[in-house]
Amino acid sequence: MADTGLLKIGLFAKEKGIPVKGASVKISESGSGNVIDELITDESGEAGTVFLNAPPLEYSMSPGQPTPYSEYDVAVTAEGYEPTTVRGVQILSDTEAIQDISMLPLSGNETDEIIIEDNVLAGDYPPKIPESEVKPLAGAEGFVVLPEPVIPEYIVVHTGTPSNTAAKDYWVPFKDYVKNVASCEIYSTWPNSTIRANVLAIISFVLNRVYTEWYRSKGYNFTITNSTSFDLAYNHGRNIFQEISIVVDEIFTNYITKPNIRQPLLTQFCDGRMVTCPGWMTQWGSKALGDQGYSATDILKNFYGYDIYLTSAKIVEGTPSSYPGTPLQVGSSGANVRTIQEQLNAIANNYPAIGKMKVDGIFGQNTKAAVQKFQNIFNLGQSGMVDFATWYKISNIFVAVSKIAELR
Repeated sequence: MADTGLLKIGLFAKEKGIPVKGASVKISESGSGNVIDELITDESGEAGTVFLNAPPLEYSMSPGQPTPYSEYDVAVTAEGYEPTTVRGVQILSDTEAIQDISMLPLSGNETDEIIIEDNVLAGDYPPKIPESEVKPLAGAEGFVVLPEPVIPEYIVVHTGTPSNTAAKDYWVPFKDYVKNVASCEIYSTWPNSTIRANVLAIISFVLNRVYTEWYRSKGYNFTITNSTSFDLAYNHGRNIFQEISIVVDEIFTNYITKPNIRQPLLTQFCDGRMVTCPGWMTQWGSKALGDQGYSATDILKNFYGYDIYLTSAKIVEGTPSSYPGTPLQVGSSGANVRTIQEQLNAIANNYPAIGKMKVDGIFGQNTKAAVQKFQNIFNLGQSGMVDFATWYKISNIFVAVSKIAELR
């Protein structure tokens, strides 16, 4: 039997604030055009989860193997929206690919087309131009540097080299950006500790760009580019992977630094096979250490030095309130439970499958059921508890639906 992977498709409008229901979704093999499945999205904008053929798992486990993922095209039509096609959705063996599609309002233009480029490990990308891992900070005459690193609400991604004025800029939610980059840079089949190490390196790199105002201090109006010569790979609209998504949701406020510096480390890396980079992390090297049982922290110390350590940003921009510190679950009560109930009720106006509940500050079975449904829709573990990842995801979606409600 052929190996298989999962594909979950979700359709949204306006930053996931509005699900697109009743849309027609057609999945076909890239190249041949053979139709594999045809689906209709439900009231939560979901088209369900399908099994698709994928190359053998071992192809993703060592360098020099054939391309480890199969590719599929997803074509979508929905009343009131532009037809959209995503070409080259990547399916790895024994993993779950998530293809969220942001639909554009109908305007009479041609079909919106998203093309997914090869993973960096399987493609031909220019190597990173080396930089100092610690940047000089602007003085009083320059840009104002934040007093401490914060997690920004959005990253402005320039899809080209810094000097390419014709390249598009995209405003991307911070976590979505990190998930996209990690799905471009590594394979979700790798050990969890390896995925964590690479995600932490990605977070630290982009937070260094944010904290030092690297591009804005040079007169550009963006945070980072998607050129691998200068920054990190980013492919707007591409599928991400559930195994990566879970890790990002759990650790997105953490970053790497060193003693006596104020900034996140500019953690540069390379694949370690096509390109060598002494003093940086190599992606295949991190995979080998993960196979040997190394923790994420030990993997990072092996490459960036044993004086590095992990710390957390205290401020997450764009969220109404910070995580209370302990999970909310059946039996919990108080103001934090009331906050979650109010936010889930607001989200349920757009996602009715979540269901409404009494706002009483008591975490009972109805609240647990609503949390589980929310977790299902937004690709979280369905524990029914409001942990760190669920708290901030509820907060993000609540902000999105609230902004839309204000515009109506």
